[in-house]
Amino acid sequence: MRSGFRWRQGAGDVSRVGLAGARIAWPRTLAAKRNEQLTTDHLRFKHEEAHSGVLHCFLLDCSASMMAGQRLALAKGILVALFDQARMTRDQVALICFGGSEADVRFGPAVPRWWNERWLSPIGGGGGTPLLLGIETAASLLERAARKRPTQQRWLWVFSDGRSSGSPVRPRVADEVVFVDFEDSPSRLGRCSRMAGLWRAQCISSDELICARSR
Repeated sequence: MRSGFRWRQGAGDVSRVGLAGARIAWPRTLAAKRNEQLTTDHLRFKHEEAHSGVLHCFLLDCSASMMAGQRLALAKGILVALFDQARMTRDQVALICFGGSEADVRFGPAVPRWWNERWLSPIGGGGGTPLLLGIETAASLLERAARKRPTQQRWLWVFSDGRSSGSPVRPRVADEVVFVDFEDSPSRLGRCSRMAGLWRAQCISSDELICARSR
């Protein structure tokens, strides 16, 4: 795990930054950031906000390339912290893991009232990156959620290094999409950034996210 991600006694502590008793409101922070590099000026904080009816669907790349260089371990650490924040703010979350030739819904949609490490265990034995299957699985989950709670705001978060082929279509009912890019090799392909541009979505590097949460 990289040193920039500051763990104190519990995962929830990493979301308490900037203001005493405040947590980063990631939807409003990323809306302020848009296509700029994330800075402290973009940070928006939660205090005692009313429950806004938000579903965060996290799509985690568990392919072989993510297992190299501790990328997957880093992604898991960030997800644990975000799940803990969702528990405190009573936002719903869903988790889908994809790798090899599979995409598996591991949790939700629901408020995460407790944590199980098995939700984040790799699937498919590494192997390829079936991003298309992962996106299709997320789209189906979000469509079911939209039929059940049509006024709920739906966010799709894609945690990946972009080492995949194919051109998936943006899920129709995703109100916002955020790519968290874990590509850190010298020979960058930049696929997460390009897909975000095609989807009119946001793209943030894992380092940016870690640094923002550590301030």
